[in-house]
Amino acid sequence: MPSRKIINEHSAGGVVFRSREKGRTIEWLICKHSGYHKWVLPKGIIENGEATEDTALREVAEETGVRAKIINKITPGVAYKYTKNEVLVDKKVEFFLMEYATGDIKDHSWEMEKVRWATGEKALKLLAFETERRVLKTAISIIEI
Repeated sequence: MPSRKIINEHSAGGVVFRSREKGRTIEWLICKHSGYHKWVLPKGIIENGEATEDTALREVAEETGVRAKIINKITPGVAYKYTKNEVLVDKKVEFFLMEYATGDIKDHSWEMEKVRWATGEKALKLLAFETERRVLKTAISIIEI
């Protein structure tokens, strides 16, 4: 039996927050992917020669219309496997905690069918993947310190 082809993907993304009502309410940026119609955190593949932080900032801006500044790296990152066109993809994603700077979610890319701000509680309910819910919980715990 022939061995299955495996590729490695390395991505980076952001967990973006903003304060509303003079700092009393924190909202988190989440996106609904156009391809698989699930709520996710913005992320994308690191391009050759690109720094991980630059990828995270670029992907957040492209996918959501929002520019943000990095506060901290969120550890641990996320690792998972999936199959695409009969190829096993071994994926690693590094996430960064980011604070909203400028931009409007109406300017999001075609990759996302919807982008919204949500409270931590609502975002945790909407996010489709447990791994990303864990990343958001870590980000929430950092902000609440």
